[in-house]
Formats: sequence, C-alpha cells, structure tokens
Amino acid sequence: MKKAIALSLALLLTSTALWAAGRSESQRGGDTVTIEFIQWWEPELPAGSFRAILDQFEAQNPGIKVKLISGPYSNTRDQIVIGAAAGTLSDVVGLDGAWVNDLAKQGAITSLDSLMASTNFDPNQIAAIIKLDGKSYMFPVASFVYPIFINLDHFQAAGIANPPQTRTEFLQAARNLTDASRNQYGWVLPLSLQSPNGVQNDIMSWVWAAGKSMLKNGRPDLTNPDVISALKFVESLYKENLISPGTFAKQEQDKVEEFVNGRISMTISSLAHINMIRERNPGLNFTISALPATDGYTGRRGLPYAAWGIGISEKSQHKAEAWKLVSYLMSPEVNSKLVSIAHAFPGNVNAKPDFVESDELYSKAFEIFRSGYLANEFTGLPVAEELMRMFDEEIQPMLDGRQTPEQAAANAQKKWEAVF
Repeated sequence: MKKAIALSLALLLTSTALWAAGRSESQRGGDTVTIEFIQWWEPELPAGSFRAILDQFEAQNPGIKVKLISGPYSNTRDQIVIGAAAGTLSDVVGLDGAWVNDLAKQGAITSLDSLMASTNFDPNQIAAIIKLDGKSYMFPVASFVYPIFINLDHFQAAGIANPPQTRTEFLQAARNLTDASRNQYGWVLPLSLQSPNGVQNDIMSWVWAAGKSMLKNGRPDLTNPDVISALKFVESLYKENLISPGTFAKQEQDKVEEFVNGRISMTISSLAHINMIRERNPGLNFTISALPATDGYTGRRGLPYAAWGIGISEKSQHKAEAWKLVSYLMSPEVNSKLVSIAHAFPGNVNAKPDFVESDELYSKAFEIFRSGYLANEFTGLPVAEELMRMFDEEIQPMLDGRQTPEQAAANAQKKWEAVF
C-alpha cells in the first residue's frame, strides 16, 4: 500500500510539474514573453499598418511578442471595464482620458513614474501626461481634434457654398440639407446611455467652440447661460427633425456609418475616422471645418479632442516588457510614424508628422488646430464617463419634450455636485 501511495504521489508530482512546465512554456513561449495590448486604434488605421509597427518592435526585442486585442471604441471600453473589475486587464491598455480617474482609483492601471525612472526616460518629451494625485497614469500617443465633417455633394445639391461658421448658419444649412423622403438629414447625434461620449463630443463641443466652459473653479457649472444656450440650440435641431432618427440608441460608430453611407450631411467626428471613411467609401466627396461658434463670437474656438492614450495594467506580470512597448511607441521616430499614418497630433513633442504637407484635409485640420485650442473638460474628472451618462439621462427627456433645457441642466448639476 505504501509503495502504491508513493508511486501515485510521484506520478501526481510528475504530472503537475509537466503541466506547470507546459503552462509556463505556453505563457512565455520558451524565452519569449507575450504581452496583450487592448486598444481600438488598429481598426481606425490603414489595414496592417499598426501590426507592421509592432512587428518592428518585436524584431528589436526578440524576447517579446505583442498580441493585439482590437475592436471598436465602445466594445473596447466595455472589455476594459470588465477586465479591470475581474483583474484580467491586458498588460498594455489603450486609454481614453475620461477613464483614467476611475481605473487608477480601482487600482487597475499602474503608475508609470517608477518605470520611467528605472529606464531614465525623460518625461519632458511627452506632450501631456495625465496624472492623478501626482502620479502618472497615461501618455497620449496621438491626439485627434473633432471638426465638422461635411458632405460636399450634399452641400452643392442644396446650394450651400461654404461650411457654416455660426450656429445660425449651421441651423439653416441643416434645414436645407434635410430631406426625410430620401432618408437624408442635416446632422446626427449619438446619445446612447451605454456609450455616452456623445455628451462630450456632440453636446459640450458647442460650448467649447464658443470659448466657454461647463466648469467653474474645477467644479460643475452646468446651469450657466452658455451651457443652457448650447442645449437650446441642440433642442431646436431635434424638434425640427433635422437630426437622423434613433438618437437615443446611437453610438459613435453609428454616426460614422451614416456619414459613409450618405445618410447625413454633417457630423462632428474624429480625424482618426478620415482613413476609415475613405476606405469604406472612396468616392465620398467630403471636407472638414471648425465647429461653428455662437453668432458674433470672434475669439479662439475650443476644439473637442480625444487621445489615443496608453497605460499599463497594475496586475500585469510583465510590466518591464509592457513598458518597453510603451516607451517604443512614445519615442520620437516611432511616434512620428504612427501619428503620420493616423493623421493625428503627436504625443512626443519631438515627433514630426508628415501629413500636414501631404494631404489637403489634414492641412485644413492643422489650420483649425493652430487657430483654436484643445478643449475637453471631462479629461481627468472623477467618474467622467458616469458624469456624461448622468447628463445624457437629462438630455434625453429634454429632447422628448418632458423637461426644459434649464431643468435638464439643473437636474444634471445636482447629480454632478453629489459626485464632486
């Protein structure tokens, strides 16, 4: 019996050792470490271009392989939320600045300061480091402004010579462009509660374009006249049926799809979508323009923007390898190449994208960028995405006619104050 037990124990230990060795081998690929990188960037870049950049990283770092987990923005955001809660977040994480506060407080993403120090990485080369409580959590790899995208064929058919520069001109253009019998509308407004960034990109952008703010001394100020004015403007477009139907269910990718298909004439969208639009509909004749300001405003216009941010999971077992990838993407040479492909503004101050001179649309984007200023007041706010959702919950009944813009702003203000 003792010999049988001993033999069984030996077999158990041997099989366990073999399983552990096999698991280690599969996880590390022998001497190779595989790190996961979750992001929404790859689908928005020319096919194969991002993988090519990572292939070059792997060639320079033969002990590291990068597994990309790619998907649309909203799907990626959901995966990151689930991964953060379950402790299974990918090693390297694509980040929106609005997520940083929540993920850092959950302990889901790690401070980058010790990693920078350990490799003598100069933080001064980064255009803007997103911090919380003095700790660095996110680098913007690429920044995209959100101008107005315009279907030029629709404009020509409607007899509109120039892009609208004021809210009054935008409203009139939307009237001339809308033809419900042809399923064509002047504008699109995505206000899904599941992915409420339409509040940031498509509602508050009208406030920032007029040089105004939704905050006062860093705290909510949603009942100020400038926010109320923007809400009334959006309400007027909705009441006149100048916005494509289905607003309350739409997400960001839906407005891009509708613009590609010629269903809408104007949309506020990221420069990152230019490549996607051209790929999906090469014959689409479109341009971009700065967001219209309030009538009579002559100052610099705030430009809504979003960044492809990058961070590292706190639970990652391969932080050193993950940091190598982050620092590689933030290096001047690689960052120049990436933002040139993406047609974005660089995250490294020494990077020099080549798109400004090589592409007419991006030359216009650069002019818009130089004449305005970057504005996104949600970045770094506590539970930023939940703040958007809270406001969204008040905007929807406002558009349905169940409350006034003043009431919507006041109700959202109360919710925000409770959070702050």
